[in-house]
Amino acid sequence: MTTVLVLVERGGAGGAPVRKPTLELLTVARRLGEPAAVVCGPVGEEIVETLARYGATVVYAADAPELDDYLVGPKVEVLEEAVRRTAPAAVLVTSGPEGKEIAARLAVRLDSGIVTDAVDVQPGPDGPVVTQSVFGGMWTARSRICRGMPIVTVRPNAAHPEPLTNYPPPAVEPVAIEFSELARAARVVSRTPRAASGRPELIDAAVVVTGGRGVGSPEGFQLIERLADALGAAVGATRAVTDLAWRGHEMQIGQTGKTVAPQLYLASGVSGAVQHLAGMQSSRTIVAVNKDRHAPIFGVADFGVVGDLHTVLPALIDEIEKRKG
Repeated sequence: MTTVLVLVERGGAGGAPVRKPTLELLTVARRLGEPAAVVCGPVGEEIVETLARYGATVVYAADAPELDDYLVGPKVEVLEEAVRRTAPAAVLVTSGPEGKEIAARLAVRLDSGIVTDAVDVQPGPDGPVVTQSVFGGMWTARSRICRGMPIVTVRPNAAHPEPLTNYPPPAVEPVAIEFSELARAARVVSRTPRAASGRPELIDAAVVVTGGRGVGSPEGFQLIERLADALGAAVGATRAVTDLAWRGHEMQIGQTGKTVAPQLYLASGVSGAVQHLAGMQSSRTIVAVNKDRHAPIFGVADFGVVGDLHTVLPALIDEIEKRKG
């Protein structure tokens, strides 16, 4: 069976050894061949067991100070070495700012084709068939990479992680390489930890609650956060909200912000500008609350409520709390 390489993202929510999108990638990789995981950093028993549970048969482990001290260059070279060892059928990387940069640099080094922001990957007679949601979600494109080795970045929540019931322990193969000067061209000089909110990461959350300018004020946005906490969801915002400095730009969803694809996307006070739709239209189920029945968001919503969010959301929160309690 052919090998499919998966680049592992370490450290998930609640102290998980790896992030959920990695488990999704391993599930997708099992459709295409035999998953092999590439880990940049220390590899302990918990990480190995988790990767095995989701299908990894081999773990390529690289542990070197350069992986923390520099930007993506060393990770690219680790992944390139894993490709050289395995000649895989494809390489899968989580679609995020770092993942897409790593994938793009690897594609240039290998002279291979690349598809980013995939929402589905399926086996085909001539290689993986990759599905993208393009032009703000108005079109679905299916592509096959026909040059070199396929490199694909997959959006979080594009697949449901499926653990195996019986799995053998994977072989752990150390990857020790001497990093090039190019890989060490940009050094990390400082880090500032982000304040913990207790909520899931926006980009890989299964449920996202988003507020738009319709919330009316920074204080009004607290209602969005209350609903998110009731649902155990991540909090998102439109560009208008972040431009007004009601919330930070790290919450922005849209063409110039983050792209999300949760199981449930609940938008309140969001008109549905094309720029915003481009960042969330791949969500499985979209629920919209807006007092303007002609708001464009209703054109993509699976369920819509025409009403004032300041009336609708408190009632929804009360009902959720009642059912939880």
